[in-house]
Amino acid sequence: MSLDIDMSNYWMPFTANRAFKESPRMITSAQGINLFDPSGRRILDGSSGLFCVPAGHCRPEIATAVGEQLRKLDYTTPFQFSHPGGFELANKIASLTPPGLDRIFFANSGSESVDTALKIAFAYHRANGQPSRYRVVTRDLAYHGVNFGGLSVGGMMKNREGYGSLLPGVVHMRHTQTVKNSFTQGQPETGADLADDLLHAINLYGADSIAAVVVEPIVGSVGILVPPKGYLQRLRQIANQHGILLIFDEVITGFGRTGTPFAAETFDVRPDLMTMAKALTNGSMPMGAVAASTEIYDTITNAAAENAIEFFHGYTYSAHPVATAAALATLRIFEQEGLYERAAELVAPFQHAVSELRSLSLVTDIRGYGLLAGIDLATDERMGQRGYAVLRKLFEAGLMVRVTNDTIIMAPPFVSEVAEVEQMVDIVKAVVTQL
Repeated sequence: MSLDIDMSNYWMPFTANRAFKESPRMITSAQGINLFDPSGRRILDGSSGLFCVPAGHCRPEIATAVGEQLRKLDYTTPFQFSHPGGFELANKIASLTPPGLDRIFFANSGSESVDTALKIAFAYHRANGQPSRYRVVTRDLAYHGVNFGGLSVGGMMKNREGYGSLLPGVVHMRHTQTVKNSFTQGQPETGADLADDLLHAINLYGADSIAAVVVEPIVGSVGILVPPKGYLQRLRQIANQHGILLIFDEVITGFGRTGTPFAAETFDVRPDLMTMAKALTNGSMPMGAVAASTEIYDTITNAAAENAIEFFHGYTYSAHPVATAAALATLRIFEQEGLYERAAELVAPFQHAVSELRSLSLVTDIRGYGLLAGIDLATDERMGQRGYAVLRKLFEAGLMVRVTNDTIIMAPPFVSEVAEVEQMVDIVKAVVTQL
């Protein structure tokens, strides 16, 4: 069965629009880890949507919570008014974040969460009497969303080019992907010294000009770059020594992707600010958030006059009643079904299956941690040409994954069975072997 639909008006994001419309990949329904096209053909979801559906698709608990909320309270302004769900969700998130990281500011996406975190960092230093701290240190190959703040601190060339000068004062450190660490399972043993690039920025510009250093604990969208052992700890140490805030972008890793609620817990490094989105609502509603330390919150709020707005920032849909209902239902599912523990149990068989792809001649590197894996393929005539061909062939073979350039990114739902993740990897093996 095909869909008789005019595709001329929808300008699709991050998509080769012309090629897509010639050969559409349509999804019309989903259940659990399965997606279905218009003909009813089953496609395994090997990337949890865009890392955002770990509990499986179309959960009735979430649908019920959303429906009930729509009938009770569909919207109220978050400016000078609120509703109980926002506070309940903030309390729930604060119970999962590292100790002391318990002031929650709501946004509507990962991109908005990153820009919010940057603004909080600038506001904190100004309130603390250090307005000269305006620089942000980040990394090459980083992805921090598509708003202007996130683009500025991002490190993916194609995302940045063509949009002007972006924000000033951004300094990029080297990324942590090295040839020496190719095919490392888990965290590389070498590379912690790359964190000293932050010291180089300090020596070049002065610590008193740097507001924050922002990193993804595991670089996701570019192809799963796992931090070397000691790297994140070294960043934390340097930041502490020089009064610089450490921001973790956990939009992808947040809510169990590394086997614990947040990668900050997995790697035992506490940031000052932490972004989250995606899995917060199991992909059912747009929502993001920033967790800030109590010290940051108190500094900003106490600097304002009594009864004055302390932080001039927010969104029309911050803590939207329906989105908060979806998030609360999602986090209840995580608790009731032990999904953090289930994800942790799935890691070993998933990573073992992925590691066996090393024998394929076109595979040039594999990186993985938790329920994340990046499989690099040899580049063809043009960067991304082979990757796009693989994306289409995998879909035809019954598997949806994320592809960046020539890297296959896998991130299976936490509710997958071992046999199902092995089937996903088998499909990748069969398709890549036939190239």
